[in-house]
Amino acid sequence: MKRLVYPLFLGTLLTNPALAMDQSLVRQFKKLDPQTRLEQRCDTEAMERINKDDSGFRPDKVIAYSFGEPVYDTNQIKAPGAVFRSKGEWYRLKFKCVTGPDHIEVLSLKYKIGAQVPREQWDGHYLYP
Repeated sequence: MKRLVYPLFLGTLLTNPALAMDQSLVRQFKKLDPQTRLEQRCDTEAMERINKDDSGFRPDKVIAYSFGEPVYDTNQIKAPGAVFRSKGEWYRLKFKCVTGPDHIEVLSLKYKIGAQVPREQWDGHYLYP
């Protein structure tokens, strides 16, 4: 079976088909402060889910704050101004993610893919190829 590899912000690799986090990724998440861990874990989950859906996108990066600040609650993040990169292009994204108290286990994730971000907007939102 062919294994696909997707780079993550933390510099580790996530492999398909299971898309389950390996222990080195869990250890890296645990080194982060709780809010950053919540954001990064939910970014990773959004990337995994989009990759699995039938949209045809193959995200390799999700950023929760490009078009607006995320709203955090104890075990939840709402990211109405998120983006993801797929095949060298950026796309708008909204998501709401709820985790367990350790911010490792994702209990729920709802997302909506938006329009492609025009290249002339990339610099203003710190996006890159």
